Amino acid sequence: MKILYGIQGTGNGHLSRAIELIPHLKEEAEVDILISGLHHDLEFKHPIKYKKQGLGFFFGKSGGVDIWKTIRKFNVYRFIRDIKSLPVEEYDLVISDFEPVTAWACKLKKVFCLGLSHQSAMLNSRTPLPGNIDAFGFKILKYYAPCSQNLSFHFKEYGHNMFTPIIRREIRKLEVQNKGFYVVYLPAYSDEKIISVLSQFSSTKWLVFSKHSKQAYQKNNISVRAVNSEEFIEGLKDCEGVLCGAGFETPAETMHLGKKLAVIPMKNQFEQVCNAYALEELGVPVFYDLEEYSIKLIGHWLKEKEKSVRINYPDNARNVIKHLMNHFTVNI
Repeated sequence: MKILYGIQGTGNGHLSRAIELIPHLKEEAEVDILISGLHHDLEFKHPIKYKKQGLGFFFGKSGGVDIWKTIRKFNVYRFIRDIKSLPVEEYDLVISDFEPVTAWACKLKKVFCLGLSHQSAMLNSRTPLPGNIDAFGFKILKYYAPCSQNLSFHFKEYGHNMFTPIIRREIRKLEVQNKGFYVVYLPAYSDEKIISVLSQFSSTKWLVFSKHSKQAYQKNNISVRAVNSEEFIEGLKDCEGVLCGAGFETPAETMHLGKKLAVIPMKNQFEQVCNAYALEELGVPVFYDLEEYSIKLIGHWLKEKEKSVRINYPDNARNVIKHLMNHFTVNI
């Protein structure tokens, strides 16, 4: 059996999940890997057969996506060419982790495509969503990488064909400590903005991982580092808490480790708004910007010494692949 596994390469979450799933998948089939949107910081040791531009985005510095840079860097003709040329019909099963080239190639050629992502959980009717959802944002998520059926991941198993997060082995084996500092990962904000806010809490030590600086530097009580997977994991191990965007993997890993967590969802990012809503239901504080009102809330959060949401997520990577093989390859 031959499987094509398309992975979204913008950010680290999709790749970290794939790194855990691929060894189990390779026990069942021959696997070719496609990655698009190569804006990640993880070392990916599996051989990659296809590298594509995809539909990646670029982080801005004011809390959201840099729309104009994203548009300038996107080559629509290349994207269409990649879709038409991808030989999805040669595979017994095509999987897309929110990866648009594989998904749209399958849709164009009428080939079955299985979605295996966190984003597809937002399409499940049992997933908690904010009352006033952004209809345009919902449509973008729905049609970004449209699949025939979906297996999803979320903070809880809200519905059918949904699993709790895949926690990478590097996180599972950590012997956690509390050395009193806080890890910060807010890639959609400039270093200057983050520093201007965090410097108001002068008695707190902050370790900021930056998407906008390649050089490490110190600013009073704030240490700034370029994003590095090994250093980030070490930070998670030793920190008291984490302030990050409302993505999926970092909040899930933080809760699994039992660290304090607060999130700031990216502006105009439908998935993160939905994640923030689900996290708030679990008891995680949500701040919606880095302005004066949220600064006061951050101060309250820091004072709550025992305020953490711990969820001991099971090691379910093998079970996900068994479910996938049992339910989506029966006619192959």
